[in-house]
Amino acid sequence: MKLACNLCFSVMLACSALAKDRPNIVFILADDLGYGDLSCYGQKQFTTPNIDRLAAEGMKFTAHYSGHNVCAPSRCALMTGKHPGHGYIRDNRGGLGPEGEGQEPVPAGELKLPLTLKQLGYTLGGFGKWGLGAVGTSGDPLQQGFDTFYGYNCQAVAHNYYPTHLWSNSTRVGLNNPEFVAHQKLPAGADPNAAASYAKFSGNDYAPDVISRQARQFIRDNQTRPFFLYYPTTVPHLALQVPEDSLEEFAGRYPETPYPGGRGYLPHRTPRAAYAAMITRMDREVGRVLQLVKDLDLDERTIFIFTSDNGPLYDQLGGTDTEFFKSAGGFRGRKGSYYEGGFRVPCLVRWPDKIAPGSISDRVTGFEDWLPTFLELIGNRASTPAGIDGISFAPTLRGDKQPPRPFLYRESPGYGGQQCVRVGDWKAIQTKLNPNKSAANVTTTVMELYDLASDPGETNNVAGQQPDLVASLGAIMKQQHVKSDLFPIRTLDGNATSTGQ
Repeated sequence: MKLACNLCFSVMLACSALAKDRPNIVFILADDLGYGDLSCYGQKQFTTPNIDRLAAEGMKFTAHYSGHNVCAPSRCALMTGKHPGHGYIRDNRGGLGPEGEGQEPVPAGELKLPLTLKQLGYTLGGFGKWGLGAVGTSGDPLQQGFDTFYGYNCQAVAHNYYPTHLWSNSTRVGLNNPEFVAHQKLPAGADPNAAASYAKFSGNDYAPDVISRQARQFIRDNQTRPFFLYYPTTVPHLALQVPEDSLEEFAGRYPETPYPGGRGYLPHRTPRAAYAAMITRMDREVGRVLQLVKDLDLDERTIFIFTSDNGPLYDQLGGTDTEFFKSAGGFRGRKGSYYEGGFRVPCLVRWPDKIAPGSISDRVTGFEDWLPTFLELIGNRASTPAGIDGISFAPTLRGDKQPPRPFLYRESPGYGGQQCVRVGDWKAIQTKLNPNKSAANVTTTVMELYDLASDPGETNNVAGQQPDLVASLGAIMKQQHVKSDLFPIRTLDGNATSTGQ
């Protein structure tokens, strides 16, 4: 018995020592940030020097795809390693938790990324926007491998950057902000050019600042052990709200037309300046995290990732002017779409002495790939869960050659119902797959086909010239879609046929 106990103790010490040698992971996820919203990806109206540093000192991906074209299912793909055709959450669905907060909860054991890292000895902290289950449900981050969470549990509450409260684990933490609705117009008779008309849409505690402080404290508290910091900021999602000190940096820089409301979300006197100020303030917070890691002598043991959960907003929503900023980077489509602009996102990875500085990769990668990639990078490839769709691109990060991804598949029941698949430079997409129940039954859909090598803007549909390829890509779509009772796609689940035109 004594020998067995000594053996167990030795194994525990060995596992503990091994865990200490594993790298930290800092995963920063922006919200609705477009491919063209960073200066290292071509943004000309403002600069993002701290995020650009990740590109200069690491690898920049030019063909990285978010898990979905809207918030919650994109996060589900990231955390499960499954594309939306197999994932549990396939669209946004909210109002399900205490006091109407929270989204559809994922089942127990669903989020393999945090659960696996936890089993391997990591301490996990989430700071920002969750969206995968309300506090106290099976989707609560504390039920899915995280040791601590601070921020917005609910995506709807996250529409306001000056909320009355955030969540610290299961505790509702009050903030020094007045209560106001995040979806309203400028009052009748208010002067749209007067700053005072917008004063009531602000507060004292700017949530991104509060959350960032908590995230940095998590790093300090866990500097002696391997940690996974998941930092899903709400910037620059929808409502245009930013403290005056950041807004002043852009005063008078752009031609402005006040946004009085009417397309959802809060009005703003200088909407273009607000958007630029929000992203540059986020960039400052990224810089603070980078500096803290360096100050704690953790730089060489920390992998940094920066990416976005989907593409930028379309112009009919809120006051954000994505056309002015060329936020989609020249691609067709916006958030909610599976044209490139809706889900091709910036992606930067930095790990000193492990990833070549200033390197660029055009490998097709997606959110489902992060789980196996992390496990390979930390030396635990054998721990990769079965049944996932992700493919590790750790060899690419190390500078090694790697076979191209066989295909990348996406689907959504939202925005009319969509499917797409990319194989090499060929991209097939179907839309209008989920007609309204009141609409006539649709039995035939049309598939579009684009050659992204010669037509990255998806302007020339060549499906009629490539019937065999259309059939081949259509077969992948059919094979990858598994019916979901929670998130059905009526046309697909009704065995509709498809033609290329």
